[in-house]
Amino acid sequence: MEQVTVYSEPGRFAGWPANYGMWAWGDELVVGFVTCHYERDAEFHARNENYPALTHQARSLDGGRSWTVIPFPGKTPGGRGLSADEHMAAGLRVGELLDGPEGPKPQTEAVDFTHPDFALMCARDGLEPGCRSFYYLSRDRAKSWQGPFAFPQFVWAGVAARTDYLVLDKSHLIVFLTANKADGVEGRMFAAETRDGGISWNFLSWIGEELPDLDHGIMPASVRLKDGTILVATRAGHGQDYTVEIYRSTDNGKSWDGPSIATAFRDRHANHLGNPATLNLLPDGRIALTYGNRDAPYTIDARISSDGGRSWSAARHLRRNGGNHDLGYPRTVANAAGELVTAYYFNEALGERFIGATIWAP
Repeated sequence: MEQVTVYSEPGRFAGWPANYGMWAWGDELVVGFVTCHYERDAEFHARNENYPALTHQARSLDGGRSWTVIPFPGKTPGGRGLSADEHMAAGLRVGELLDGPEGPKPQTEAVDFTHPDFALMCARDGLEPGCRSFYYLSRDRAKSWQGPFAFPQFVWAGVAARTDYLVLDKSHLIVFLTANKADGVEGRMFAAETRDGGISWNFLSWIGEELPDLDHGIMPASVRLKDGTILVATRAGHGQDYTVEIYRSTDNGKSWDGPSIATAFRDRHANHLGNPATLNLLPDGRIALTYGNRDAPYTIDARISSDGGRSWSAARHLRRNGGNHDLGYPRTVANAAGELVTAYYFNEALGERFIGATIWAP
């Protein structure tokens, strides 16, 4: 197991790779994230909302062992950060510019989703009632991004996209999103699809029931098994009980069975909030689940399933000794050697949050 620093800068809070995505083309890996102004004494997320959040991506050409970081190589409205409005004060948010000339427009040219260098990145403004989502496309391994392109407002209460999708064929892609519930609060997942290369999008299905009050199921992360079954791991909260739950579809996302619990967190307090997971299919058919564990002693963890996601191994710590529970949001890809590379945000001794990666053999 090898620990790597992807990005770390004095005075910067770096976070939330799961919001932006991670892609692999052999040993060429790319991960997205955002950076904010670090403020040690801020509550929970140690950033100062009076400074802009900036979108970045990191690229490795050696299977995850060294990284080069650049600003996001695509156009954002006003040059503002993506998927981070809840972390910035008014006057800095991308949502304030979505209706302007640089805002998302409909996609007019069909894309071949099976292009070998294809990538898609979802984005959003904030999490408030009526929040909106959009997306970017790349056909050059994330060296440049086209967009922003507009999603329909699938759910009028709000759609808060993080990057998760499955390519089924050259024109058919399913994207997994989080909607706000009827009361306007984030908390219910759904699938949408395009069958014409992105020209049009349609609501496909709800994933799970709408939960009451502040209970939630959010941030779906998918994998497609060899038999065509789709699994989605979700970040769930039931009162102060936080879990990672699994839903299963055998009809390409039209309907779902579940949930079953992949892992449950021990700490029960209002500020725990759980953590999203991500799923990866291994060459031998096993499934790897990786997630941030906000239980003390604050770790990045993995579990393995040998039966299609019905049961899971004991947790394996990929990284230990976090400074507090402000960590996680992982994404995992395989490099050319078959090693898994799990990227996440982390902190040590309550210092600046950085983007780290663990290279490991499942």
